[in-house]
Amino acid sequence: MKARERKRAKMVAKYAAKRKALKEAGDYEALQKLPKNASPVRMHNRCKLTGRPKGYMRTFGISRVTFREMANKGLIPGVKKASW
Repeated sequence: MKARERKRAKMVAKYAAKRKALKEAGDYEALQKLPKNASPVRMHNRCKLTGRPKGYMRTFGISRVTFREMANKGLIPGVKKASW
């Protein structure tokens, strides 16, 4: 899954200028002919360590499960275990 996301990210970057130009011109037929994975909407946030797509914490770039494990081990400074 991580490799698939990297491939999508490359494709989004490759077609970004072309998509922008077509949108400004209002040429939606040509926009539809571009590859589906060239759309940035198809990108998905994933945990940097595990690749988990759900429970993603944007500020840390990891999932909530990984955050909890790291906090319990003391790897994240300033986080104290409350009631979780």
